[in-house]
Amino acid sequence: MNDQIPISPSAPQEVPGLLDQISSHGDAFLNADPDARLKLLEDARALVNALETPRESMIRYCWAQSTIYAAIETGVDIDLFHKLSRNDRPKSAAELAEDTECDPVMLSRLLKHLAAMGVIGEAGPDLYCRTGFTIALCSEKYSDGFPLMTRRFTAGIHALPAYLKKNGYRNPTKPTDTALQLGFNTDLHFFEIAKQDPVTARQFNNHMSVYSVGRPSWMDVGFFPVQERLIEDSNITNDDALLVDMGGSIGHDLSEFKRKWPDAPGRLILQDLPTVVCHAQGLDPAIQVTPHDFFTPQPVKDARAYYMHSVLHDWPDDMCRKILANLTPALRSGYSKVLINENVIPDKGAYWETTSLDLIMMAIGSGERTERHWHKLLESAGLKIMNIWTAPAQKGVESLIECELA
Repeated sequence: MNDQIPISPSAPQEVPGLLDQISSHGDAFLNADPDARLKLLEDARALVNALETPRESMIRYCWAQSTIYAAIETGVDIDLFHKLSRNDRPKSAAELAEDTECDPVMLSRLLKHLAAMGVIGEAGPDLYCRTGFTIALCSEKYSDGFPLMTRRFTAGIHALPAYLKKNGYRNPTKPTDTALQLGFNTDLHFFEIAKQDPVTARQFNNHMSVYSVGRPSWMDVGFFPVQERLIEDSNITNDDALLVDMGGSIGHDLSEFKRKWPDAPGRLILQDLPTVVCHAQGLDPAIQVTPHDFFTPQPVKDARAYYMHSVLHDWPDDMCRKILANLTPALRSGYSKVLINENVIPDKGAYWETTSLDLIMMAIGSGERTERHWHKLLESAGLKIMNIWTAPAQKGVESLIECELA
């Protein structure tokens, strides 16, 4: 290998074009173009990748990403972000050490790394201030993702290379024979663990509740035509089931649907395991809560639509077919729809958020799917895809797959 390669920019030839794109998308962002922010972020990441040397990339992956995770979780544990976010006034390391009852030397080191990585702001020598991310971490909905990953996922993800080597580099297909079981030395699937551990269940529900915040929703005008595809020509009455949310957790999506389509006729039915729906609080009275395991026959017949959000990506194909086999007898041919809200990975230019999630799911024996994979899976279960709806400027993230009986 040429000794200059590790210390030279990885793709300097791409820099001029990226600078032009950043200028163009930056102007669009300043002029309130709704799609420009994501394009500008993508340009900025591409510019970093082009300018960074291989040696710098190696250090970033090996050092920065693992340690910032530990620093944030420690900050959550000691209530650092609440202390820092009480007001706009910068706070010294000594003051924060006193507020958190921590060793000032240890905390000073932690604060410097949090500031270096942009999690908190730096207002002067040993003076720190809050950022938008700092404020968000004051909410358990955002901060719970960090202990959840540490307690229930990270060891499984780190065990993935050893697991794949052990199984001959085959794609995992058994949910109880995965890197998660190897990493945590358990025979249980993640969802069995969550059933038995209320803390894990709470952290998972909180993490999932913000998964789609700020991202396009299929319920928005311009994404999926709700009025035309679900309501018009359906002759649905208020006594009929309009939308059955299978595995709907504590009702985030149905609450959003009711808020955005308040005059839609028909019943909204939330289904999940008893240990989950018992936490569904403060829902609109129009939302009917029903305990149900989607591995058992669907009790609600002839609904206009059966909806699953990030359900099938939790399971390998054979388990997905079992879920769908318990659903399809409830469908009315030519009337009922199956709406699957999932990632659809494009053949080229996949988004890092989706591919990251795919490897997390690989560690528990499931995964995200391409359009070709979705067609193969759903057709094998007796369904046909009518359309795949994706918001503009999205790389397959949060698509809605509209299906009917074949």
